[in-house]
Amino acid sequence: MNNKQNYKTEIDIETRYIVEQSEPEKERFVFSYTITIRNNGNIPTRLLRRHWIITDGNGNVQEVKGEGVVGEQPYLKPGEGFRYTSGTVLPTPLGSMHGSYKMIADDGSEFDAAIPAFTLSIPNTLH
Repeated sequence: MNNKQNYKTEIDIETRYIVEQSEPEKERFVFSYTITIRNNGNIPTRLLRRHWIITDGNGNVQEVKGEGVVGEQPYLKPGEGFRYTSGTVLPTPLGSMHGSYKMIADDGSEFDAAIPAFTLSIPNTLH
């Protein structure tokens, strides 16, 4: 039963620069990201852990690993989605993030759902 169609996770990302919490003169740039995870497979799955790789505009890399997302380990039946918002602080006005979610299916199989790379930038930084 270990075929790819059983485990198909779609991940959509929206980002936002948080002006009110940022202090550019102190090299503090705050970004939020809203992630929508959808189970497009045919077996229920649970998100167990997250692994983020965050790169700032100077090329410095930070890894973040932890249980669940925003204190939850969402359980997604086929066709269901889960949406959450979190954030990160960078020392530069431009950066990127990517990573993966460790998922477990009801049949006991664990798999990684890749989080595609996305850009964090203050408005008008990229043309």
